[in-house]
Amino acid sequence: MLRYIGKRLLWMIPVILGVLLIVFALSAITPGDPVDQIVGSDAAPEVKEAMREKMGLNDPFLVRYGRYLIGIVTRGDFGTSYATGEPVAKEIFQKFPNTVKLTFLAVAVALIIGIPLGVISAVKQYSFIDNASMVFALLGVSIPQFWFALMMMLVFSVKLHWLPTTASTGGALGWVMPVAMLGIANVGNIARTTRSSMLEVIRQDYIRTARAKGQKENVVISKHGLRNALIPVVANIGNTIGVSLGGAVVAESIFSLDGVGLYMLNSINNRNWQSVQGGLILIAVCFSVVMLCMDLIYTVIDPRLKDEFNAKSKIAANKRAARKAAKAARS
Repeated sequence: MLRYIGKRLLWMIPVILGVLLIVFALSAITPGDPVDQIVGSDAAPEVKEAMREKMGLNDPFLVRYGRYLIGIVTRGDFGTSYATGEPVAKEIFQKFPNTVKLTFLAVAVALIIGIPLGVISAVKQYSFIDNASMVFALLGVSIPQFWFALMMMLVFSVKLHWLPTTASTGGALGWVMPVAMLGIANVGNIARTTRSSMLEVIRQDYIRTARAKGQKENVVISKHGLRNALIPVVANIGNTIGVSLGGAVVAESIFSLDGVGLYMLNSINNRNWQSVQGGLILIAVCFSVVMLCMDLIYTVIDPRLKDEFNAKSKIAANKRAARKAAKAARS
């Protein structure tokens, strides 16, 4: 297990480096001069050139990339915001809790709605309930998030006046629409995964045996069926969290939620590439860590993978013992 964790941690390094390289390259070729955000677009050419030299923007691309990478690894320095002059790391970590809160609340909503929906669809296969549930799941996946968010604002804020239009001024009620937008968008994926897994499980022999013993149907489904059907769903939670992290950019921008997504969007509009790079790196690291944790949880709850790891560990231990014995015999 420790060897597996070590391999996954090592694989995170090229992933993060690749994300950083792509973002750095895109920021280098995107039109717009970040110096204009600091000294103003009306500044004299000499002033702009001096600022570029001071910021190192005249250096070759690989030199700037290497300097930025070394700063992150050695000092945790994501650079300085062109707009505020503050460290990017300080600004991002001030806003990161809101993004994390939004993401996990949305995932919780998706699980609370999606798992029962998938179970009911599997138990009532090909019925009206099954068809209606799958139509709802398909709509959740298909409808564009920004359109759904605008429709919610139109109905619940403008027409009914039930909810505030912005999360920053609405308190707890201001979180309802962004969480609902992200959560419902992921319900379809969770529901379909649960349904397909549940259909496979309820056809197994041990389910028929439990029914033959006279156990109640709800006990058979919840105790014997659902526990085994949730294994693929757990593996899918990592992807759901990643999708929610990406969707947080849309939700935060529409509902004015002060998180990393809105911070990155404002930074893109202002050509503040240091802040954009810092936000994307943080999201990439979080997604990689979440996928690692989901893989480990999946390994623990799936007895087949657990047995596979135990067998590999025993084989490796036997090989080490054989090498030690052979070395002792030679000496």
